[in-house]
Order: sequence, then C-alpha cells, then structure tokens
Amino acid sequence: MHVARDGRFVRTDIWREGQWLDLWSVVHFLTGTSIALGIYFLHFGALASVLLTLVSLVAYEMWEALVKIEETPANRFMDVVVGMASFLLVFFFLAPTLSDTSLILSFGLVLTVTIILSIFGWYASQKAKALEDRMREKYTTQRARFLKKKSRIGETFRNTRA
Repeated sequence: MHVARDGRFVRTDIWREGQWLDLWSVVHFLTGTSIALGIYFLHFGALASVLLTLVSLVAYEMWEALVKIEETPANRFMDVVVGMASFLLVFFFLAPTLSDTSLILSFGLVLTVTIILSIFGWYASQKAKALEDRMREKYTTQRARFLKKKSRIGETFRNTRA
C-alpha cells in the first residue's frame, strides 16, 4: 500500500479492486458456475434460470455499492458479465452432460472453492483496511508534527528578521 500524490491510499495487494478485472473476477466466475449447476439441478427452465441469475448478480453488485465497496463502474459491469458468461457456459453446455450425482458433487466442490476464495479475499481486504487505518493515523500525526515545526521555523525566521 502507498499514498498517491493526491493523498489517496492505494492498495497494492493481489485482492485490490482492478479497473476491469481482478482476482475477485475468479470468485464471480465460480459464483456463476455454482449458480448454473444448482439451478440446472433444480430444473427451473432456461429463461427463468437466466433471468434469476442476471437479477441475482446485478442485485449483488447493487448491494456492494450500498455498503460502499469501492469499484470502478467498469469493474462492477465486468463482475456481472463474468458471472453471466460462466453461468451460460455451464448451464447450456456442461451441466446437460453431467449426471445428477456429478451435478451435486460439482456444485459442492465449486461452491466450497468459491467460499474459501471469498474468505481469503475478505480477510486480505480487512488486513488492507487495518493497514490503511494505521497508515492514515501515522500520516496525520507526521503531518501535524511537520506543520508545527514549519510554524516554529517560520516564527523564528520572522523574529530574527525583525
């Protein structure tokens, strides 16, 4: 993590939010995959499944915006595109070739990997937030100390000129 010229703190870890795609895109891909496997097993029908998935992915991105998870609009859009792409591929091409047992096992495996990756990502994000808070506190303290020294030097300079 570093401080940009404009004073913003910029994350540099692998879980940081990207402009278009990032490591969270893998989670969105796996989410679309697990939704496809689960919905295919439940036999909702193609149109209902596609619409339900699209609404779910868009609603999740709206929730992220409401809780102030910082992402670019392009990244939010790509999260939905990646999730839908994996859903469509799995729902229409992979799931029909699997037996019910394979569907359930695949769903369980993909969902487990998705949850594990999400936990790692969330933990990394929380660590980055704690680091940002510590850096911000240190920056504020250092800045206040610098301004105080600057004021004293200016005062000393003015007194010697007078």
